[in-house]
Amino acid sequence: MASIIIHSSSCSTSSVLHSHTCNNNNNNKQSVVQLHQFRSSVFPDALVRFSGSKWLSPLSGTKLRSGFKCAAGDASVLPSALLFDCDGVLVDTEKDGHRVSFNDTFTEKELGVTWDVDLYGELLKIGGGKERMTAYFNKTGWPENAPKGEQERKDFIASLHKRKTDLFMVLIEKKLLPLRPGVAKLIDQAFAKGVKVAVCSTSNEKAVSAIVSFLLGPERAAKIQIFAGDVVPRKKPDPAIYNLAATTLGVEPSRCVVVEDSGIGLAAAKAAGMTCIVTKSGYTADEDFENADAAFDCIGDPPEERFDLDFCTKLLQKQYV
Repeated sequence: MASIIIHSSSCSTSSVLHSHTCNNNNNNKQSVVQLHQFRSSVFPDALVRFSGSKWLSPLSGTKLRSGFKCAAGDASVLPSALLFDCDGVLVDTEKDGHRVSFNDTFTEKELGVTWDVDLYGELLKIGGGKERMTAYFNKTGWPENAPKGEQERKDFIASLHKRKTDLFMVLIEKKLLPLRPGVAKLIDQAFAKGVKVAVCSTSNEKAVSAIVSFLLGPERAAKIQIFAGDVVPRKKPDPAIYNLAATTLGVEPSRCVVVEDSGIGLAAAKAAGMTCIVTKSGYTADEDFENADAAFDCIGDPPEERFDLDFCTKLLQKQYV
């Protein structure tokens, strides 16, 4: 059985969900409340989900009592695939990784442009680094030493992005940006149960591959399929990247669990018909994740674990209804 306990912890300001294992025998049956019984007695006909630091019924807005227990999911209906976003999910890369690398590139090219922390947070609402730079220059004006023609500007942006990626990879290769808590744990749990794992990102494929290889290690990287960058014509919030992943992996979208950190990523996952768990990152902590199936500050490692594969399974099975 899985005992779901909600309480405060020191890993961050948000509440923590711990998942512990208990024995499945006659002696503890009295302590186990089957979730369908809990649902029917407390929230009949109401969807119950985790939001921020509370289990909520959207019909009543009532907080569920902590310490309730529920039945473990049927292993026969495990997720077919876990699909991870990269930046902000595997690694909190944006502020001290991509932003710094963009600025170093702008300095090298003498463009007279600097993206501060707040500005970059706004630019992150645009999926894709090349798209981000193009939108910024279209709005604020192109640098004097930038080309004038449309195709030449596309090539110029591509060259800037390539240099940014090279600088970013140096940070990754030196392991200056660590994995977020719980990422390796959840991936290993998926591999142990035969669940496919992929990374679906708007970032450059070279940069994503570097993160997976250097930070997760070659053994894990060999089992992880990567869908990134320009592999699809439309970036998040368009669902194209997740649709491609499901088709390529040969899985039903409804059997996929996505881990995202942003509103545009959440929108892409839900538009693809997938279950989505949000792990908030530095830039996305205050975004609206009302449509997420669950939201936490991170995945978490024991003893400050927020969720695990068992939680993903039960969430997919909609056992919290």
